[in-house]
Amino acid sequence: MLNDKDLSQIAARPRSIAETGLGQDFLCDLLAKHLYWGGELNQQQLVERLALTWLVLESLINFMRASSYIDVRSPNENSSLLRYSLTERGRNLALDALLKSGYVGYAPVPLALYQRVVEAQSIHRTVVTREDMARVFKDIVIKKSLLAQLGPAMHSGRPIFLYGLPGTGKSYIGTRLVQLLTDAVLIPYALAVGDYVVQFFDPSLHHPMPANTEASQFMLDVGHDPRFVYCQRPAVITGGELTLDMLELAHDPLTKQHFAPLQLKANNGIYIVDDLGRQRFRSADLLNRWIVPLDQKLDYLTVGCGTRFPVPFDMVLIFSTNLNPLELADEAFLRRLGYKIRFDVLNKAEYEAIWRQVCERYALKFDTIIFNHIMDLYYQDNRPLLPCHPLDLLSLVMDQCRYEGVSNSINNEYLDKAWNSYFVRPLTSPVFSAMSEQEHHHRLSE
Repeated sequence: MLNDKDLSQIAARPRSIAETGLGQDFLCDLLAKHLYWGGELNQQQLVERLALTWLVLESLINFMRASSYIDVRSPNENSSLLRYSLTERGRNLALDALLKSGYVGYAPVPLALYQRVVEAQSIHRTVVTREDMARVFKDIVIKKSLLAQLGPAMHSGRPIFLYGLPGTGKSYIGTRLVQLLTDAVLIPYALAVGDYVVQFFDPSLHHPMPANTEASQFMLDVGHDPRFVYCQRPAVITGGELTLDMLELAHDPLTKQHFAPLQLKANNGIYIVDDLGRQRFRSADLLNRWIVPLDQKLDYLTVGCGTRFPVPFDMVLIFSTNLNPLELADEAFLRRLGYKIRFDVLNKAEYEAIWRQVCERYALKFDTIIFNHIMDLYYQDNRPLLPCHPLDLLSLVMDQCRYEGVSNSINNEYLDKAWNSYFVRPLTSPVFSAMSEQEHHHRLSE
């Protein structure tokens, strides 16, 4: 973990308007919007709302007072701090600013500073060792050969392509890899791209670390630039719900606000595209979207009336699919993926190890006779042994126990019911054919 000194070297607290990287007029507009919506605010409230030190805000306020935008009021009985409010001219300034941008939040981070911060805490600087892999997967039944591939792949930071039959554990193992990222990074609340503000921080994806209570917004030499929040390295996971629009800047015309796309929010972390090929667009369109970022480590976004700008593309990109990779991408794209890792079905010993784990989870006694019975069912239906099956089947057994009002137990009858409920039989099977014929004769006789 980085300490306050390290963080302040990556992103130091601005001591002046110039050091914020933002224009004076831009900051005046933002301050006016805060006072418009907040009404009368004191010094502490302004510092907290704009994430700027008082030294910076004082310069802004002095300028806005001289321009007749702000009134200063004496402290009241609840606080010894000066209070500030807008004049009529200041309210007009705020309304004009809101017509241009509805953003009212922390002062944004200029794009140039963000690029330097991303580089300083790049995911490619992290180190993944054999010991790290053993720690994360110590309680997981996983092939040693698979673990031997995943470890170097994560250490390299290159894109990873996981493929195999449904139920072979790709999604589960992929999300487990997130636990390898144990450190934290600085995430901006918002980015400034020219006169546009792009909201960046997403509480559903960015999880703050405990704050250092010794650092104060008024202390210039302690802590980092408060326009950043210190978070765990992000992990973004999307599946069949992913659309190409999610990879571009979003704009709300009503609130006049812009929002960062998913891959930008994933910078300095992991982005997992699960169920590749299940989205409502061609997989080739998605993969082509990544070709330039993978080659140049830069992505290009568009804001306003077609203004394109580069942003860092710094993440471990993981694709996961149940489909044939050669049907999803051509060799040119697959070549850009550093690691293609296949997930296969289990052998009997591996399946038994998972079965024992699930039995322990449900406080069930492992019974060799019952286990041999489940193996007979697999052989009888010629089904592959998949890692997802033990938990799914025994969960259905537990449903049966609760329905019958008995304590957790397992027998061949409950297993047979779980098996018949879990797997879908093709409509062309003899059972369905016979039922269809019987139903046909019944309808003819009516």
